[in-house]
Amino acid sequence: MTERRAWCVVFSVLAASAVNAQQVPPLPDSTGWGVHVLALAPGPDGAIWIGTYGEGVFVLRRGEGRWEQIRASNDTAAHSISFDFVHAFAFGPRGEIWYGTVGNGWGLSTDGGKTWRNWAGRELGREWLYVAPNGIVTRGDTVYIATADGIKLTWDNGATWAEVTDSFGIARARNVWGRIANQYVLAIVWAQDSSLLVRHLHGVARSVNGGRTFDEQEAITGCHTRTGLCPRSMVVWLDSTRRLLSKPAAEAIPLDRGVPRHLEPDSPPPLADRPVAPPHTWFRRPIAHDDQPYIDQTYRFASTMGGNFQPHQGVEFNNPDGTPVHAIGDGVVMHAGPAEAGALTVAIRHDRRLTADGRRLFLYSVYYHNSRLLVHVGDRVNAGDVIARVGNTGRATNEHLHLEVHALPVDSVRLAVDPDVRYPPYNTNPELWIEPLPGTGLVVGQVWDSQGQPVQQARIHGLVKPEPQETPFFFIETYGPRNHSDPVHREHFAISDVALGEYVLGVEIEGKNVYRRVRVEAGKLTWVVFRPDAH
Repeated sequence: MTERRAWCVVFSVLAASAVNAQQVPPLPDSTGWGVHVLALAPGPDGAIWIGTYGEGVFVLRRGEGRWEQIRASNDTAAHSISFDFVHAFAFGPRGEIWYGTVGNGWGLSTDGGKTWRNWAGRELGREWLYVAPNGIVTRGDTVYIATADGIKLTWDNGATWAEVTDSFGIARARNVWGRIANQYVLAIVWAQDSSLLVRHLHGVARSVNGGRTFDEQEAITGCHTRTGLCPRSMVVWLDSTRRLLSKPAAEAIPLDRGVPRHLEPDSPPPLADRPVAPPHTWFRRPIAHDDQPYIDQTYRFASTMGGNFQPHQGVEFNNPDGTPVHAIGDGVVMHAGPAEAGALTVAIRHDRRLTADGRRLFLYSVYYHNSRLLVHVGDRVNAGDVIARVGNTGRATNEHLHLEVHALPVDSVRLAVDPDVRYPPYNTNPELWIEPLPGTGLVVGQVWDSQGQPVQQARIHGLVKPEPQETPFFFIETYGPRNHSDPVHREHFAISDVALGEYVLGVEIEGKNVYRRVRVEAGKLTWVVFRPDAH
């Protein structure tokens, strides 16, 4: 267990180098569980800018003794930032301040952060909303904004925009500036030799002419990039001679990034049950490991992203348009066509059945938002078959696969896919069904109040998940009234793809912090229960 301490970021080096050793006060912590820092940047005027998970922006101006907080506002007259999930900053030559968000575009201030002009869903539509971590760089008057849909660049503070994208994105781009092999950008940085380096899903692209043309290269991480599953933040940038050029922008500042520090209990909390083999036989993952196989951590099953959205009914895999979607198991296609809000959708009834409470349940997997369907009703498919291509049809922002798993009491397509039903009656958490990533396990459990009732939408803190960086993780949310427990587990929350190790988890129940220790092992499930009267 780490030493007892409140929220902490390694400010010592930053304070000495970026702000001339001025005293740096701790960030305000309104929850008691810490502030998850996603981005930190010293401004050219000596100010410190911090982007957070759900708390907006904190600014410590030179000579000031306290942090100023900038939050998103529904009042457009407020001219505030567009979203409170901020993980990118950059600065222009005439005092411009740029920020980028996890899922709602970016913005610009020309008056030191007092007011902002934003490019968000209203201005951008369904694409360009997911800015890469530390994904904004400048060179003179030109600003490059790296996103999951390619790169936007402007040289006149957003009056004109051009795009760098791939062969799929070019069909929708308005002003094509350049082309890269894959539009899903993970990082962007200016190298020491003044070339522009872009890390995307399938390698590294290097440009010596400001993004007009790129040379595609492999990124060396200690494992092959296309077999993936190495932390993408560990990638170093190499030219054709394999000479080190630069590290990603995320490593440029000495910040313990993505690892929130929490208040810990005075004594070691009890250890949860030992990890065991899960009762479900795994289905396969719907996205291949050499694409983007990570589950979006900001909007997991039952998540509301901190109260910003409706309770989620599945899990999402953010991937570029055209990425292959694979059947997670053997079965028969029961639906292939439009579903909710016109989303192109595939539903498969699997050969496997689930026995729970003396019942034999039918298992369906449903795949939403595709750009193209490759199967028809009645087709027989095997696990791993390509059944569709990722898109953003229907009620979606950005290209992604939305996956649901349903355990039905009767064999009914309508119970799994109903365009008029927002909250399906028998869907379960897909993270309990699809195989975890190599070298990871699951944490599953319950949170009860003193009356023996489930605590809904509670936030459980303490897990660290470094991937995917572009959709970061801070807390688990327990299920609300619109979500359903698995018929076997009867859980209140479940999270997969957890790195091996031991964690201290904490949740507030009736005003009391309750802690448990969990140990995670590869391919196994760790069960944990939180109660306010437990010791």
